Amino acid sequence: MHPVRVRQFGVEEELLLIHADTLQPAAVAEQVVELARPRASGAHQITRELKQEQVEVVSPPQTTLAGQLAAIRTGRSLAGEAAAEAGARVVALPTAPGALIPHLVPTPRFRQIRDSFGITAVEQLTCGFHVHVEVRSRDEGVAVIDRIRGWLPVILALSANSPFWGGVDTGFASFRYQLWNRWPTAGPTEIFGTAANYDRLSAALLATGVPLDPGMLYFDARLSERFPTVEVRVADVCLAAEHAAVIAALIRALVDTAAGEWRTGTAPDATPGDVIRTWSWLASRDGVERQLIDPATGRPAPSAEVVAGLLDHVRPALAGYGEEDAVTATVESILRSGSGERRQRETFRRRLDMHDVVAAAHEITHG
Repeated sequence: MHPVRVRQFGVEEELLLIHADTLQPAAVAEQVVELARPRASGAHQITRELKQEQVEVVSPPQTTLAGQLAAIRTGRSLAGEAAAEAGARVVALPTAPGALIPHLVPTPRFRQIRDSFGITAVEQLTCGFHVHVEVRSRDEGVAVIDRIRGWLPVILALSANSPFWGGVDTGFASFRYQLWNRWPTAGPTEIFGTAANYDRLSAALLATGVPLDPGMLYFDARLSERFPTVEVRVADVCLAAEHAAVIAALIRALVDTAAGEWRTGTAPDATPGDVIRTWSWLASRDGVERQLIDPATGRPAPSAEVVAGLLDHVRPALAGYGEEDAVTATVESILRSGSGERRQRETFRRRLDMHDVVAAAHEITHG
């Protein structure tokens, strides 16, 4: 039985472009976007991002887990076909494993970002996974953001897929999250309480002149400027489409659960944002391999226990959508076999060759 109101949810996947032969990053984003236009049905969009070595695939909103998985696979296929015409491929890697100075997409806004943020912008080439979930109002959206903060590090851990950067093993499960948090507005937020308070903080940040526009308010979860949604931006792009779809379903279930808590007067947990930042740092380092912070206690616990707590927290929402069994099975598979970061490291250990990591990642991306 579905909840009374089915919330639509959509995803944006940033994908790395690589040369078809060498598997090295390929600066062909503008060609790929142009080649993709005739293929787009109007539902999927393939767009540029900050760097020429990446594209973003925007999938249409869905109402079911099965629909989300199909949409992600279709988006990856459309991007892959366009990339092939440009002599390239797309791969779901959040960071380029080898050493690289990426190339800027030369729009006026991106040039201004480069000029304002120096090496942070020069080195920035990361591929995230952004999930939009429908909300009824801005007040509901802010209430949701306030109530999901403590669970977002667990979402990050389940998605962790970026252990390599600059030709080395970084020691992190999601080094993308570390790179992304170089930006001054990135990361967890404090309790807002109301949409008016959210707007006041946003205005204060923009008044500093540091973020150039609202698009640079890079909170882990934020109100969308374009859609009536909460946009959760904490996850790595996932190797496996199945993992990506389940991460999106978990985020929708979190939003549904948080909205229900707000409607019944349940107050958000008051843990300071700076404390949650350390929870996210630990999730970024360890993924699901060791420990996570349990939001119920604020203390470390085995990752399997904390993930089980997340599933328990959102179980009524998952059950309402008929997704409990499928989501639980995939999450248990991630705990058992590892997220993308473990797969990458296992591949690298066989021959100590980053080329193997990219080749295996490409195969899983389109599996």
